[in-house]
Amino acid sequence: MGLLDFFLKNKEEDIKGFLNKGAIIIDVRTKAEYSQGAITGSKNIPLQIIDSKIDDIKKLNKPIITCCASGMRSGNAASILKRHNIEVINGGGWASLKTKL
Repeated sequence: MGLLDFFLKNKEEDIKGFLNKGAIIIDVRTKAEYSQGAITGSKNIPLQIIDSKIDDIKKLNKPIITCCASGMRSGNAASILKRHNIEVINGGGWASLKTKL
């Protein structure tokens, strides 16, 4: 097993652990991108407005898995949520994340 395989396997295990705790998937792509295809049951909160939705996200009282198109925006979103003491993991690109569910 290579180093990349090691990290991908650990990420998949982390995602499954979050799902077992009732995690909610937040897709941070734009509404237009989200409407082109998304994970069933995910919530669309675009990265541009995630700061204004912190209180709503905290009220969910669940761990969060962020996703986007490639993993860049979801990484930014995860950092923002972590700064607000929200349990979160970056799920990466939504299409890739969908295969891990």
